[in-house]
Amino acid sequence: MTRIQSVRVSGPSTVRVTWKKPHKADAIDLTGWIATGGNILKPLSVEAVFAKAKVANYGAAIAWDDDGDLAIDAVHLKKLAEEQRLFDAAAAARWQRSLKVSNNEAADLLQLSLSTWMAYKAGTSAIPAAVGMVCRVMLRDPILLQAHFRPRRGAGRPRTRSGV
Repeated sequence: MTRIQSVRVSGPSTVRVTWKKPHKADAIDLTGWIATGGNILKPLSVEAVFAKAKVANYGAAIAWDDDGDLAIDAVHLKKLAEEQRLFDAAAAARWQRSLKVSNNEAADLLQLSLSTWMAYKAGTSAIPAAVGMVCRVMLRDPILLQAHFRPRRGAGRPRTRSGV
């Protein structure tokens, strides 16, 4: 179960959350959550209100008021943190390995040139946030992958574990 150990406001709409297990911290930008929350979350756009962030419900949420009406639960905070993490060269390589696609297939799937995909994996070019979002969504929802993946035949296919 996702639990929060501590929270500290680190910007106008950013909190630094330390998780109980694993004992790790994330800076989480809540700008989008606040902006799409309508009148319910509008008070959080006031810096003095946002600064009142505190751990609530024994670590199950962060609240900004005493009755817990103005709050976000730990599960959604964790999801926001995971989505905001940098999708870098190592993440791109892990994504490709987990899908078992070749470099050409990964480039085709993301509608990139092969050289661009290779630069992303080599870390010589920053991976745009939109590419990282699409890759993460494909891991969560295989239907997206299945709808758009077109395997290449023959050369360029990753080898299986048996080497065939």
